[in-house]
Amino acid sequence: MLVPRKFYARQDTAKIARELLGKLLVVPSDGLRVSGMIVETEAYLGEIDRAAHSYGGRRTNRNEVMYGEAGFAYVFFVYGMYNQFNCVTGKSGMPHAILIRGVEPVEGIEIMQERRPKAKKLRDLTSGPGKLCIALGIDRTLNGEDLLGNNVFIEEYRKIPAREIACGKRIGIDYAGNDADLPLRFWIANSEFVSRK
Repeated sequence: MLVPRKFYARQDTAKIARELLGKLLVVPSDGLRVSGMIVETEAYLGEIDRAAHSYGGRRTNRNEVMYGEAGFAYVFFVYGMYNQFNCVTGKSGMPHAILIRGVEPVEGIEIMQERRPKAKKLRDLTSGPGKLCIALGIDRTLNGEDLLGNNVFIEEYRKIPAREIACGKRIGIDYAGNDADLPLRFWIANSEFVSRK
């Protein structure tokens, strides 16, 4: 069952980030399903969050999708080499998003391995935001895609008990000052597919 629009459209982005854990991110490829269970997320709180692309009301062609309707994909390119996949959340005009940092491969594992031949262990296939985009075939052509459409979507999969969810500061955003310490990263504590313990 697809995750409905109202799930993404709520006002509590941190709560949505927690509740995305255990859901299935699906990117069809040539008629086959390629998917992974979400095991790690980070919430970005828009104009007040110094770590967000929309901090201070910054609005560009790159981040325009963040200002639109919830339940759309925001895919951007970093370090000149990696794509990063995000879900837009909240109400229109409130540019919040959630970065998917890690997934556990579920379907289409052979396809993922072909896309990431240097990954010798299953855990290395998708344990990081850049890795999972390569493995799942996510690139900037999916930027702005409706998560209730056919090209990339999120389905209900597993319910993760609160006791199995860990929370801490986000990774790689030291430039964000005090906002770098906000507890807005969530992960399944015992998952080997988390990018960093």
